Amino acid sequence: MKRGIALFMVLALSAIAAVNAFAQGALPVGIVLPTKDEPRWLQDEARFKAALTAAGYNVEILFSQGDSAREKANVEALITKGIKVLIICPHDGTAAAAAANAAHAAGVKVISYDRLIRETASVDYYVTFDSFAVGAAWGQYLVEQAGTKRGNNLYLYAGALSDNNAFIFFEGAWSVLQPKIADGTFIVRNSTEAHNLRAKAKLTREELAKIIGQVTTNWDFSVAKNKAMSDLTKASTSMKGKVFIVAPNDGTARAIADAFAADRRVSQYFITGQDAEVASIQYIINGKQSMTVLKDVRVLVNDAIAAAIAFLKGGTPEKTNSYNNGKADVPAKPSDIVTVTRDNVKAAIVDSGYYPMSYFSGLQ
Repeated sequence: MKRGIALFMVLALSAIAAVNAFAQGALPVGIVLPTKDEPRWLQDEARFKAALTAAGYNVEILFSQGDSAREKANVEALITKGIKVLIICPHDGTAAAAAANAAHAAGVKVISYDRLIRETASVDYYVTFDSFAVGAAWGQYLVEQAGTKRGNNLYLYAGALSDNNAFIFFEGAWSVLQPKIADGTFIVRNSTEAHNLRAKAKLTREELAKIIGQVTTNWDFSVAKNKAMSDLTKASTSMKGKVFIVAPNDGTARAIADAFAADRRVSQYFITGQDAEVASIQYIINGKQSMTVLKDVRVLVNDAIAAAIAFLKGGTPEKTNSYNNGKADVPAKPSDIVTVTRDNVKAAIVDSGYYPMSYFSGLQ
């Protein structure tokens, strides 16, 4: 953990130093985030503002509110204000290609942030966490909780079909869970597509889409809860008892957990998550959510700022990987993730400075 904190401090200082290489005031960078309605994106907004304010800069941050047309209008508005670099987290990865194309046509460098913009060559860089590792962390956690017992009930839930990350998260989870589904450790209870593909270790995008189409939450908490309730209504007693649940993020995890907790025939559940939202950290402390994946937004924000500065200075950001978006291999430098459970929640969340102790109750 100390090593992780030290790494974050180095990254933070490097990003601020890079920003300080330019005159104080308006930074020719525009930022577009998908919605204000999810705590995750408010975290990102706050971290961007904190990092840039500390360096003496003002940038405009716009929200698309889950509307691709509004997203494109936001980008066009920023272009007219003279931005040189666009940092954008797309609502719909494929639909956002139009916004990226408009920016490129105006000579603006495009940084795809957290989610990959697909089906266009107009993306210069991708700032992301290792999304495959996020899914693999879910699978590893559930496998460890299951132990050697066979016939464990497994419920799968995923993000949105429109979000490329949802595919990568699920692919990571499948890479760990599939061998244990194939050998009977887990039985998938809410996806006939996953059950039928249980013997296949590597899925095509089309096969992933078939599974995700059955278990999508669309990143919507109400959809997630209703889907979980529907699954439980259809499930027999033998499909309940102790259950293992892949939930795609913290908001849907809380919604799904509430549904399973309310079913008297569910004796125990283990459920995944990601984003380390305050409400889910409290759920973990209270034993209502099993784990989350901390994707330290401070690191991601600093990586995005450093990439923008590199472009403004006429250079290119550091590359350690690339992601194919259907039209091009987009350079990237994926950031590390941390699995958070009750055992390490204080060290990972409070001692690292991510959130203060005062945000939580019952944490020693």
